[in-house]
Amino acid sequence: MRRRFPTLLAAAAAVIFALAPAMADARVGGGRSFGSSGSRTYSAPPTTRTAPAPARPMERSMTEPSRANPGVGASARPGAPATAPATGGFFSRSPFMAGLMGGLIGAGLGGLLFGGGLFGGLHGFAGFLGFLLQIALIAGLVWLGLRLFRSMRAGGAEQRAVPAGGVPPNALGRTGYGPGMSGLAGGGLKSAGMGAASPHAGETIRLEKADFDTFERLLIEANEAWSRQDLAALQRIATPEMVQYFADDLADLASRGLRNETREVRLEQGDLADAWHENGRDYARVAMRFSMLDATYRISDGALVEGDAHRRTEATEVWTFVRARGGQWLLSAIQQTVPA
Repeated sequence: MRRRFPTLLAAAAAVIFALAPAMADARVGGGRSFGSSGSRTYSAPPTTRTAPAPARPMERSMTEPSRANPGVGASARPGAPATAPATGGFFSRSPFMAGLMGGLIGAGLGGLLFGGGLFGGLHGFAGFLGFLLQIALIAGLVWLGLRLFRSMRAGGAEQRAVPAGGVPPNALGRTGYGPGMSGLAGGGLKSAGMGAASPHAGETIRLEKADFDTFERLLIEANEAWSRQDLAALQRIATPEMVQYFADDLADLASRGLRNETREVRLEQGDLADAWHENGRDYARVAMRFSMLDATYRISDGALVEGDAHRRTEATEVWTFVRARGGQWLLSAIQQTVPA
């Protein structure tokens, strides 16, 4: 029995370590950059006051790099895949576990080849259990570090909380061309001028207050539909490509026995990065910093496994919206920003 304990501990720690990234990024978008932004899919959006750090390049997109602007952005290179590989098995989602098992198998094969038995490469079965115990301790420390990091980030978000019933001090800019044309400050509208000339293809367009109101509404509706796992609602506000990614992410969470809720989403600050017209469609990339109650639950018993249902956290992302001339805006991409 005493010999089994280290093995069980190692297995439990390995499972927790492997699931940690999935649970930590269970909200809308999964903490990744994906979708399409026309010819600018693989070019970074201009930085703004809301998102002063560069956005991460697209990891999943149905737009082929050859059809986007060549030579722009880190991902626009010949031969680069247009979409990320489909979600693979357990080890493909956890490189750490793949490396661990590869090492164990290599050690075992070495023991067989040199006459030491399957576990001879690790100095006997007792040495093998000791090795697993060390891995369990390391995995446990990493897990505790992840929890501490998320707690510190959540604490910083609380310090920036918006007074109840008040207007956010730096809400979404309601007019302008961009980049960085934030407009609402202290609740009053501020007119914005022409932004810097865009080096990309497409005709720069001007957006109105109604457009920015729509972007804020879509931010909230997307999170509400995600929390309800309502694909029909997502189909009304997002492109088919984005709906497919959302469906894949929801199915992945369900396969792990988890569900995520992002409630009471509130836009804290936002501004326009760029807006343009190409091939009969209007595009707008908008930087948004928003707060929410983000919690992940176990489906079987409803137990909270990650996040906090009563403590607000923040995220800063660049959302791309697209519409046909005369049509409604749809969410077409989400890009994460590099932490400042």
